Amino acid sequence: MQEFTVLPFDNTLFFLKRLSLLSSKVSAGKLSLQSPTMKIFSQLLVFRRFLLILLTPLLLLPLPLIIRTKEAECAYTLFVVAIFWLTEALPLAVSALLPALMFPMFGIMASKQVASSYFKDFHLLLAGVICLATSIEKWNLHKRIALKMVMMVGVNPAWLTLGFMISCAFLSMWLSNTSTAAMVMPIVEAVAQQIIKAEAEVDALEMTCANGSTNQALELDESISECEASDWKEKTKQANGYNKDVAHTVCKIEKEKNPPPTETGRRYRNQKDHMMCKVMCLSVAYSSTIGGLTTITGTSTNLIFAEQFNTRYPGCQCINFGSWFILCIPITIIILLFSWVWLQWLFLGFNFKEMFQCGKAKSAREQAAAQVIEEEYKKLGPVSYPEIITLVLFILMALLWFTRDPGFIPGWSSLFPQYKGFATDSTAALLIGLLFFIIPAKRVSRTSNGENTFFDYAPLITWKEFQTCMPWEIAILVGGGFALADGCEDSNLSVWIGSKLTPLGSLPMWLIILISSLIVTSVTEVASNPATITIFLPILAPLAEAIHVNPLFILIPTTLCTSFAFLLPVANPPNAIVFSYGHLSIIDMVKAGLGINIIGVAVVMLAIMTWVVPLYDLYTYPAWAPILSSVNNTGP
Repeated sequence: MQEFTVLPFDNTLFFLKRLSLLSSKVSAGKLSLQSPTMKIFSQLLVFRRFLLILLTPLLLLPLPLIIRTKEAECAYTLFVVAIFWLTEALPLAVSALLPALMFPMFGIMASKQVASSYFKDFHLLLAGVICLATSIEKWNLHKRIALKMVMMVGVNPAWLTLGFMISCAFLSMWLSNTSTAAMVMPIVEAVAQQIIKAEAEVDALEMTCANGSTNQALELDESISECEASDWKEKTKQANGYNKDVAHTVCKIEKEKNPPPTETGRRYRNQKDHMMCKVMCLSVAYSSTIGGLTTITGTSTNLIFAEQFNTRYPGCQCINFGSWFILCIPITIIILLFSWVWLQWLFLGFNFKEMFQCGKAKSAREQAAAQVIEEEYKKLGPVSYPEIITLVLFILMALLWFTRDPGFIPGWSSLFPQYKGFATDSTAALLIGLLFFIIPAKRVSRTSNGENTFFDYAPLITWKEFQTCMPWEIAILVGGGFALADGCEDSNLSVWIGSKLTPLGSLPMWLIILISSLIVTSVTEVASNPATITIFLPILAPLAEAIHVNPLFILIPTTLCTSFAFLLPVANPPNAIVFSYGHLSIIDMVKAGLGINIIGVAVVMLAIMTWVVPLYDLYTYPAWAPILSSVNNTGP
């Protein structure tokens, strides 16, 4: 699950550091600048958040005072909350509470009515999913899955990168992208550093062979460089030496022409090693985000869309776990594969001949990577009882989601015809989530004389562990979005917006989708993903109704594109995590992220104009959508 951890971002932090250095030079007499002006400017920067909080409501206040309509008062609340969300002048959850204060003051909604908007079916689904995620992380099941997938793919550098991407994408379907990146990156760092050390040993062996002597054993250094910005430290055991045949083979390897050392100097033997580290880091960051697109529970933006859509259009029962998976699994696979090709080509070049050579002996690089991954997997030990139970409950939850209402056949919800629509995905999530608090974490063991020894009862997860993983900030943020959506309906602001957007119906449908997708993709680079989708959904839904188009035609691509925050280290938590390891520069992420953004938007556009059309009958205006009095019937 993605974006459940929102990282604050201050664009002016670097500028402030430079400004303080400049001020010190001024005070020392090294620069002749006007000291009072610099001090005033510096103080304004320090208090910019406070000034933004103070001035935003004051500058927008003429809107409700002059127009004096419910639509204007609701728009005023919407603008204030949106600006606070985009700038993060206040914590996101605090800004989300403003509708509960302002709507009753303006007479738009009663306080009890607003309060009921802050807790929806979404929160129950989120609680059940977090129970699963807590148990997976507690018992290291996610680490076992990731390492096993990488071992299955292989250790060729290109295939190794693909293995990490597949592992991250799969884990991100069920866990937050932040947890996925934080878990996989130490493994990636260990593999990368061990590969560099192994190749250094190969170079030394080549020099020995060139001088006429033979080294029968090549031992890998057992120490692994400490991961930057991480407290994670582990050591891999010493690899067994190679035999004479391997040593003879290594002597035949052609020497690489090493370019001058880079600025990072001692960490890399050559430019190729540095590029390899960049590719592996970016693959973790991007695949952690891409994988979350696949499931409704994979990212907070998907959950917010599903809840707001089902609230606005209760007559539509087409958005559920199964239908969303069928919709997005091809999108995820295509974006993942093209992203892998793009990263390989951008940093390492894409040598198809080398990648698909079968039966080729493993190089020192590949042997080092395989050794590190195998050692990491061995450290996990045999599969434990809690891991087995967690895996069983994980599979059971997924099956309950898929089979509730698959569409092409009756699901288990049809067993209760008198309560149609009562059971949702949150029902299954809560059922399995409660089991994590009931099933004991230890099983009964037998002593040598055959008697049973009972351990103290402890469930798979505790409430304290659940609280640690539960993203309360996102829960309140989403509640604020629901309150804003209800306020827009009650004040008729959404109807007013729809009437003003009617002229857009003259544009081709694909152009409307492309414009909305590019807008949210750009905004989400500087704002949190949940805040972006919460702001745009109440705007785009009336747009679809105004031009008489199936709302899913616009809302689905917009929701998917909200997750495409790949350009900057602070655009997404996984980006920040991998950037902290020191292998990447800002320009590296911008170049790579721009390509991934283009790939993502292009694949989403392809999907929404092809296989998604028959899935949701997008060319037909549905009966569950409202019919406005004056609409432009321009078809797609």
